[in-house]
Amino acid sequence: MFGLMQDRPLLISSLVEHAAKFHPTTEIVTRLANGSYDRANWLGIRNEARRVAQVLAVLGLKQSDRVGTLAWNTRRHLELYFGVSSAGAVLHTVNPRLFLEQQSYIINHAEDSVLFFDPSLSDLVVKLAPTLKTVRHYIAMCSREQMPEIDLPGLLCYDELLAGQSGDYTWPEFDERSASSLCYTSGTTGNPKGVLYSHRSTLIHALMSLSPQIFNFSPSQTVMVIVPMFHANAWGTPYSAAIAGCKLVLPGAHLDGKNVYEAMRDEGVTFSQGVPTVWLMLFDYLDKHPEIDPAELLLERIGTGGSALPRAMLERFENQMGVQAQQGWGMTETSPLGAMNTDLPKHQSLSAEDRIKLRLKQGRGIWGAELKIVDDDGKTLPWDGLARGNLLIRGPWIASGYYKGSDDPVLDAEGYFPTGDVATIDPDGYLQLVDRAKDVIKSGGEWISSIDVENAAMSHPAVAEAAIIGVNHPKWQERPLMLAIQRHGHQTSKEEILAFLAERIAKWWIPDDVIFVDELPHTATGKLLKTKLREQFKDHLLTKT
Repeated sequence: MFGLMQDRPLLISSLVEHAAKFHPTTEIVTRLANGSYDRANWLGIRNEARRVAQVLAVLGLKQSDRVGTLAWNTRRHLELYFGVSSAGAVLHTVNPRLFLEQQSYIINHAEDSVLFFDPSLSDLVVKLAPTLKTVRHYIAMCSREQMPEIDLPGLLCYDELLAGQSGDYTWPEFDERSASSLCYTSGTTGNPKGVLYSHRSTLIHALMSLSPQIFNFSPSQTVMVIVPMFHANAWGTPYSAAIAGCKLVLPGAHLDGKNVYEAMRDEGVTFSQGVPTVWLMLFDYLDKHPEIDPAELLLERIGTGGSALPRAMLERFENQMGVQAQQGWGMTETSPLGAMNTDLPKHQSLSAEDRIKLRLKQGRGIWGAELKIVDDDGKTLPWDGLARGNLLIRGPWIASGYYKGSDDPVLDAEGYFPTGDVATIDPDGYLQLVDRAKDVIKSGGEWISSIDVENAAMSHPAVAEAAIIGVNHPKWQERPLMLAIQRHGHQTSKEEILAFLAERIAKWWIPDDVIFVDELPHTATGKLLKTKLREQFKDHLLTKT
């Protein structure tokens, strides 16, 4: 027997239509390069998204054709988010920070027919164009006055194209399992892999992300989307914000501390999300401008993911700025939400120290994301907070394979996706990453968690950022090496750092050496690029005198 409920497809078009009808005047604000703001609203986004769909039809695109974007977090990019997918095409967000060869590979692999791009990325597009095999049209996301002076075949103007359409358009209906968007992993080895999201997976993910234990969006929130719109659909925020009717603040291309702070201040931002690298830049700006009082911000909460939340960052947000820092875990293949850190009622009685330790875990599994940890033989391990195993996940917004992937099975026999992370899960379901499987330091047959050592190092007041890598050792196979950036206005030494760590971590975890550097390499999504560091310093302990 089936229920007597209406069966309506879960389509992205329903989100922007809802926002336009029930939150039409709620603002969408983009910070421009000169510090001014472009202002739109949800009704305008819906209207322009309809024109985007009409433009795609004029250009001859059909359902499931891929549409590439090389763009920052802007109002026009948001229009594409809804216009492309709602028309039945597949939005393919390309990361402008990848290497040129990687960008060329993924655009060709996706077989994009059209490439929308921000004018600031014109030089990049000119370099890419000769290598692109399927792109027929290049569309600069600007007005006629802002058009870049470049020699590019098939170059068109975004604003002109949309102005030529009526906006009188009815969204098509199709199977909710149809592909909606495509995002490639920023893997540090091998070619990037395509993760193909569906309308159904996107909407279920967006609905779950609105729950109080995750983002808890409402019409009273002003949300700044620092997470790049080319990274895992900006953590799904454009979709969930449309449901909730939030005011959105989009920072454009500039994520330095000054621009982030000023946009938060000017627009009354109450919630924002970003990887730890962004928050480090914000802190650096505040350190250089002690005359600024962060209390002038209306910021209540920040979400962080992509890499572990350092204790020093958590404490600075909460103790110095009065801002709740909430950590989550996920990846491109999980849309990306997999776990989120929230307290349980019984934790109210914990000591301050124990609550901090709890909140430094990646979080509890959320509905729709089933977790398990297994040993190297695939045997399921207990949730006791001690057993360390390979982390796997399954659910309605978890990838089942990669776009144009091989026929080799990605999932295990129970349908779980292997994440590549090593983790523990405690009896309350709190997930704690030990490390990426490739980043665990194997010393004398034991594992050292680079994450734990990095967190301990970054609690030192003079350390702005730290990376712990395993390097070759003649006796122990690998030993940890610390590379650190000193915080602005502070000085420290190797001996001071090692003495500091000796009080906080196991003796055999203490790095064999500390090297101070001016900067650390990061991936295109802000994660530490440890493959590069391991290659650069692989023989450091062997050659050290």
